[in-house]
Amino acid sequence: TFKMTGMSLLQSDLEKTELTLNPPEGIVAGPIDEENFFEWEALIMGPEDTCFAGGVFPAILSFPLDYPLSPPKMRFTCEMFHPNIYPDGRVCISILHAPGDDPMGYESSAERWSPVQSVEKILLSVVSMLAEPNDESGANVDASKMWREDREQFKNKAEQLVRKSLGF
Repeated sequence: TFKMTGMSLLQSDLEKTELTLNPPEGIVAGPIDEENFFEWEALIMGPEDTCFAGGVFPAILSFPLDYPLSPPKMRFTCEMFHPNIYPDGRVCISILHAPGDDPMGYESSAERWSPVQSVEKILLSVVSMLAEPNDESGANVDASKMWREDREQFKNKAEQLVRKSLGF
């Protein structure tokens, strides 16, 4: 069954991948509990040399039952202000968009989800997104506008979020 395939893939993603053996710098992720491999929590550190540097941002990855045919959804569970993150925390990034051609003609199918992607690749893509927002397809219109028109104000807002993420 699909559920078994998705679950065994997620288990092997956890056990055999770099995520556990040699996690990429600034990323920690794993199932919320051993009973449910379809809900993962992640901690993403703000990338060095960006306005998010030093922050620790928690997120949830929710995997569909037909994973890996369909992509997981990812949502930051802390306050975020970023062109590619909806105000409710949902992440809008090509790698998490359904496979195939983009109905809007904006993304190539190669940029979108495919069953060969891994949890690690998703999280690394999100770290890159934090460092280099795509203001062309803004999930948060206010953040996109500020990123384009007032970078200094955007940096200040991001630095406030970093302090908040650390409990200051």
